[in-house]
Amino acid sequence: MPTPVILGAVRTPMVRAGEDFRSVPAKELGRRAVQELIDGAGVTPEQVDEIILGNAGTPANAPNIARVVGLMAGLPESVPGLTVHRNCASGMEAIQIAADKVAAGSAGLIVAGGTENMSQIPMQLPPEANPWFVRWAKARTPARKLAALRALDWQRMMPRSALLEGLTDPVCGLSMGRTAEILAREFGITREDQDAYALRSHQRASSARERGRFGPEIAPLFIGPDYRKVVTEDIGPREQQSLEALAKLRPVFERRDGTVTAGNSCQITDGAAAVLVSSEEWAASHGFRPLARIRGHATCGLSPSRMGLGPALAIPVALDRAGTELSDMDRVEINEAFAAQVIACVHALGSDRFAQTELGRMRAPGEIPPDKLNPNGGAIALGHPIGATGARLVVTLLAELVDADVAMGVASLCVGGGQGSAIVLERAA
Repeated sequence: MPTPVILGAVRTPMVRAGEDFRSVPAKELGRRAVQELIDGAGVTPEQVDEIILGNAGTPANAPNIARVVGLMAGLPESVPGLTVHRNCASGMEAIQIAADKVAAGSAGLIVAGGTENMSQIPMQLPPEANPWFVRWAKARTPARKLAALRALDWQRMMPRSALLEGLTDPVCGLSMGRTAEILAREFGITREDQDAYALRSHQRASSARERGRFGPEIAPLFIGPDYRKVVTEDIGPREQQSLEALAKLRPVFERRDGTVTAGNSCQITDGAAAVLVSSEEWAASHGFRPLARIRGHATCGLSPSRMGLGPALAIPVALDRAGTELSDMDRVEINEAFAAQVIACVHALGSDRFAQTELGRMRAPGEIPPDKLNPNGGAIALGHPIGATGARLVVTLLAELVDADVAMGVASLCVGGGQGSAIVLERAA
């Protein structure tokens, strides 16, 4: 079968929700990433067979956002677009689908990634509002409209945050933060452990930003009505973050005895990321040198109440499919939805007991050395634009393999609803 490879990778800056990208819709973030990707790799739009993008907060004016982004980015009308939604793993899912299509021989070159503007996820009215609006529409006289207004229950009509609604699991009834609290108790992870991990994320991301490590993977974005302001780097990492400041924050999800705070959780962020996926054979025949091979990938399911352990299930399967071991990985990127969740995954991957009871294996996949895990920080500092994060992890992992001059890495993330996704990359010689 053809071997899927990555020819190019790019992302926008990751910007805290409500700041510089608040007026830049997801389709525009995606357009910028895709255009920069194509221009930077040196391919022509006519060579692209398909565009596949992840997106979770589907904009009403761009329901199939991959198709919209493709046309906005200058791809020919003959290039179809597919939008995928696997919650937090949507961007990675897009890359996995592209890899499978290339491996099956059904496509030669695919743009894959994700885009999300969390700032623009709307407020929504409750279902109880629908009958009232029907009554209002049918009221033909001023008297009947006035009667409808008088009958209105204003408290029940208050809009709700669609973002908060989406971050609560409809099956187990828990918010994502409460699932992190469950893991903290299960694995004995203290508040101090979580805050120390969060501090490290900010320190590493700030250091990476200061030394220009993120420069090669970021496409600057011009914004504003006159497009004179340019955003060139991530807005999220805090250079002055301290344990003292983190310790002052109150638990968000279990206020009495919880340990998960806004400081040791991911930031809500806007951004986009994209990669070019082709086969090794297509790249050679068209004169392109691959950056990395996609050795294997996997997606697994688990209880929604323990969704944060998704990487601990998906990584071993992806490694098996790649024919490698965790010890072969020079770098490991695990999305920092919550500090407790990442720490729990590290504990689980190194536990023989977890391997036997949860993975059906006699031995643990192995330990992850701290210097190999998220060496440039993660979502606690950089943020988590849900539909784009999986692609951002791939872009960052690929750039890290090149920058550190190492061979292999795995990127993974937990998924709301109780899933985990992982992908193994091998740097091309």
